[in-house]
Amino acid sequence: MTAPVFVVDSLRPADLPAGEYVLDGPEGRHAVSVKRLRAGEDVVLTDGRGRWAEGVVKAAEGKDRLVVTVPGGVREEPAEQPRITVVQALPKGDRGEVAVETMTEVGVDAIVPWAASRCITQWKGERGLKALGKWRATAREAGKQSRRVRFPEVADAATSKQVASLLAGADFAAVLHESGQEPLSAAELPATGDIVLVVGPEGGVSPGELALFAEAGAKPYRLGRSVLRTSTAGTAATAVLLARTGRWS
Repeated sequence: MTAPVFVVDSLRPADLPAGEYVLDGPEGRHAVSVKRLRAGEDVVLTDGRGRWAEGVVKAAEGKDRLVVTVPGGVREEPAEQPRITVVQALPKGDRGEVAVETMTEVGVDAIVPWAASRCITQWKGERGLKALGKWRATAREAGKQSRRVRFPEVADAATSKQVASLLAGADFAAVLHESGQEPLSAAELPATGDIVLVVGPEGGVSPGELALFAEAGAKPYRLGRSVLRTSTAGTAATAVLLARTGRWS
């Protein structure tokens, strides 16, 4: 079992006076009162943006304070190439969090919530901000659970026009759709740059959206013979891309 990961606001050499870090607040409480870590146990600290450090617990103080020695200092994990972004149409209920969780565990780099025309769920006002917050919290927790030190970015909800603009700037752009003549597993992929993949809602990507995305350079591709739910399609497609690009080699 690899060492548990704890998220800190900042992780720079200046944050480690005398080679130590004090983990407190909610993360410190989780480490001391839930994980019950004690002196001598290994931990990993990260800011979730690529900076990380291996540490050893020096002492647990009270209920929410962990003193960690960091003998190796701060390291930085470079961003993976090619970068994979999934544009995820808003699913019903908690399936959005399920999609974010599993895509994070698999290794996606960025997630863009998309208010597609056929989405039953629509993010508006305070309800939309709360839903977005849940997606971001899910990405953070799934990143910790899967021992990542660079968590996926969860963008603000995008319109179809904003998605088209994102697709236009990609090095490879694709829409998962049953009309695709070519399987995603056979697509020619770039070794570097940006891959952007669109996952439609339960009702499917509308003809108008398909046309808009085609103008932006995104072709339709299929995964296989079966039709996956929107909450699982992004995870399956990301796995295909990671294997094909060599990131899972």
